[in-house]
Amino acid sequence: MPASSVPDTSIDLLLVDDHPMIVEGIRQMLLPETDLRVVAQANSGKQALELLATHPGLDVVLLDLSMPGMSGVELACAIRDNWPAIRVLALSMFHDHATVAEVLEAGGAGYVLKTASRAELSLAIRQVAAGRTYFSQDVADTLLQNRQITSSLEAADQPAITRREREILQLIAREHSNLEIAEALFISERTVETHRRNLLAKTKCKSMVGLIQYAIRHNLLS
Repeated sequence: MPASSVPDTSIDLLLVDDHPMIVEGIRQMLLPETDLRVVAQANSGKQALELLATHPGLDVVLLDLSMPGMSGVELACAIRDNWPAIRVLALSMFHDHATVAEVLEAGGAGYVLKTASRAELSLAIRQVAAGRTYFSQDVADTLLQNRQITSSLEAADQPAITRREREILQLIAREHSNLEIAEALFISERTVETHRRNLLAKTKCKSMVGLIQYAIRHNLLS
């Protein structure tokens, strides 16, 4: 492509996959997208690092996760640590939560399945180049499902706090004494003290400060 036909706002890419045919296939797929320019191709993590050192102006690295030697996640970590301005877009056949989480922890800005169309892949590249994130729908569904499971487990682990205990907890957080709480709720001081002990036991907190911190973490003061 003549230099004059390359847009001023072109996004410079490095493609990394241990299968040369896949790299070439992606390059050919992106040719019609005149704002996306493949400036380098690598077939290993080691080769990718060498190219990164000589192409400091790269915008996005599109990398396969399953590579021998240095994995895609390891390469993503190296890019995050040495070239933080370069955005990483992971490309994989798999979208299990553990793998997606590893990519995110490694600094990945997006995750696209290898079944993606040219339109989706191009959109993903533009999104991450613009400082945003992009996840294929199946990947996004995996993240959402795991978040729901995690929330359910956290709720299951949280001890049952009664309505009365919650009322007392809110008054404790406002620094009311046992007498003041008793008068406000029309119960005895002894009952207030019993509720305090029960709250400490249920939450496994050792002090009122710890109990209030627990209440804040679990949104019990609203």
